[in-house]
Amino acid sequence: MTRKLSEYHQQIAADNRAAILRAAARPFLENGYDRTSLAEVARQAGVSRATLFKQFPTKAELFEATVLATGSVPDAEQVAPDPDDFFGGLVILGSAYVRLLDRPGMADLMRIVIAESPRFPELRERTFDFGTLPVLAALRTFLVGARDVGTARVEDADVISAQFLGMIATTVFWPRLVHGGWALAESEKAHVVEQAAETIAARCTPETENRPD
Repeated sequence: MTRKLSEYHQQIAADNRAAILRAAARPFLENGYDRTSLAEVARQAGVSRATLFKQFPTKAELFEATVLATGSVPDAEQVAPDPDDFFGGLVILGSAYVRLLDRPGMADLMRIVIAESPRFPELRERTFDFGTLPVLAALRTFLVGARDVGTARVEDADVISAQFLGMIATTVFWPRLVHGGWALAESEKAHVVEQAAETIAARCTPETENRPD
């Protein structure tokens, strides 16, 4: 029978996990996946290798957690728009997504995923569940909420989420992976978000609003 950890030991485990993730980010960015040493990560985090492997049994799991940690946000920055304002809510969530994509290290980590995963089966086999990121989870919740209150016709929240975020990332994020100097002004990013929101809002207009009187 597994004994439940005390609150104190739960906090120690959480602190160790956070320290490991902080220590892992720079080696992955600077050295790549293959040349990142787990022993060095443990040393930088101030934990034993046994502690590291207890938290992250494989390097692929540590890398995935590092990518997801880069995309996490403090509770104060999480957003939950009112589903009664469908277009406005999309703009709020799209803007939050842009801030996520602009976070330091995100582009570099994604370059590693793209460049190195074909060579490492353990990376290919991992499923990066970006849907757990707060902004993306909030978008799905918002779409379902808008459907439930009748402000939008949402047949598949996952498909619409992917299409909405794809329109934004295509202009705001992906060019940076190819062109290191790529940058948009804040006004240009806002315009991209508004255009994507208008497209999705038009597509998801409830059928009753499209009927002639």
